[in-house]
Amino acid sequence: MVKGLRRKSSDARAAPRPLDCARRAASRAICTRRGSPILISDAFNPRFAQAARRRVGLDFAVAAVAAAALMAVAAFSAHVFIDGDTNWHVAAGRWILAHRLVPHTDPFSYTFAGKPWLAHEWLSEVLMALAWLALGWSGVVLLTGVAAGAAYAMIAAELRLWLAPPGQVVGLALSFACLAPFLYARPHILALPLLVFWTRGLLAARRGGRAPPLALAPLMLVWANLHASFILGLGLVGPFALEALVEAKDRRRALAHWATFGVAALGFSLATPNSYQGLIFPFRVLQMTILPSILEWRAANFQQLTPFEGVLLTTLFLGLWRGLKVPPLRLAIVVLLTHMALQHVRQQAVLAAVAPLLLAEPFGRALRGADAWRLAPALSWPDLRRWLPIPMALAVLAVAAVAGARLASPVVRRDNVNVPVSAMAHVPAAIARLPVFNEYAFGGYLIFKGVRPYIDGRADMYGDAFVREYLAVTTGAEPDVDRQFQRWGVRWTILSPRDRLVSLLEKSPNWRRLYADPFAVVDVAVGPTSAVAAPASPTRAAVQK
Repeated sequence: MVKGLRRKSSDARAAPRPLDCARRAASRAICTRRGSPILISDAFNPRFAQAARRRVGLDFAVAAVAAAALMAVAAFSAHVFIDGDTNWHVAAGRWILAHRLVPHTDPFSYTFAGKPWLAHEWLSEVLMALAWLALGWSGVVLLTGVAAGAAYAMIAAELRLWLAPPGQVVGLALSFACLAPFLYARPHILALPLLVFWTRGLLAARRGGRAPPLALAPLMLVWANLHASFILGLGLVGPFALEALVEAKDRRRALAHWATFGVAALGFSLATPNSYQGLIFPFRVLQMTILPSILEWRAANFQQLTPFEGVLLTTLFLGLWRGLKVPPLRLAIVVLLTHMALQHVRQQAVLAAVAPLLLAEPFGRALRGADAWRLAPALSWPDLRRWLPIPMALAVLAVAAVAGARLASPVVRRDNVNVPVSAMAHVPAAIARLPVFNEYAFGGYLIFKGVRPYIDGRADMYGDAFVREYLAVTTGAEPDVDRQFQRWGVRWTILSPRDRLVSLLEKSPNWRRLYADPFAVVDVAVGPTSAVAAPASPTRAAVQK
């Protein structure tokens, strides 16, 4: 009888059930085509071990290439600096480092000087400033590239659990196509690895039939000070917790564990210089009526084929073709993120990071059968130490090569539609100290150069009324121009050639042209600041970012 019991126990250890493997925190299971789990470290078949080693190496190669490629794109693409807000983020970080405190009032503009400002991304700005102080703009692009590369390495690590290498490549390519237009040197990219890590933690908890470990909650302490996307992280806890409650046998215990984790995460998210204001901030911004005037807050446009549309159609085609089945609550998350991306184009970056994680398992099951278990090994530290030294060394060398190549050819800031480098170089210091009326997108670069702008990319601080007045002035409406220029004592302007106000200033005898190029026009007042040659009716202008 004892021998029988021992034999039964031995058999159980030799052939663990998939559910048992799923609930092991450090499971090292690899599945055959039929889904039978085999422990790597217990596999005595040399051919199996060799095949597993090849598969692990190939998976790691996919992740390493994806991460290194994204880092290279960030390091060498001029698109990373296309956004003017990068400049004031670095300037804000320098201010915080110099004063050793987080500002609660505006220290930069002359129109809102001393008025309340919620610096909700202060930690990202400090990191960007440190990178700039250490390595110049090359350091900023490398910081951006490392963050984006780390996010994609973790996305690849999730995809490999369910998809073969070709499927991983397709998933990463679709994600990159969606993210690429928003690969800017800005805080949302620095927060991207945290979003991916957090989502993977929730998915791992659900696979293990447990609540997320409390050790994951302190991530909110960093995330809430990096970027407002931490709100999304808190929001993701709800659907996963509800899914756990629906499937749990002991619902009271499941509720207690998930609630404890959620409360802990919420508590850590409040540990910011702005306290509960950081939680309210994203919702306050969404209520602003001028958002459609800011390009990144506009709705998706399908009049021309865009990468985002291509990704949506490709994913829809593959899902319908393979009979994709997504659990209801996870499908609701994907639908909500898609709605956000359609409503505001800037949210496409969030969809690009989260959707692959949520759809990896459904696609894996659709390709291999609904009862299939994980396709690839979930590696333990001994397995990593034994098999991956060479691939990891090659990945480190690839990252070092990208960084070395970038540092060997330092970034030189050039003109673009949002950054008037040449125009500012032609403005004498005596004029730069005077009140300026500037293009919205130029405000960030003016702050970086030590010039107090009329307006900049912090639309949340300026508010609907002020931004609406600014838009009216740039269209050349006579009463608004006179009133605003006289109120603020404007003595020079730096505007986009597309602004209608430029042509009105050119016709006025009270202004003279100081400098002009395809990106910016600088005019200086020579008399009373009346800019109008003839009445003009206001039209709604789009704020470029």
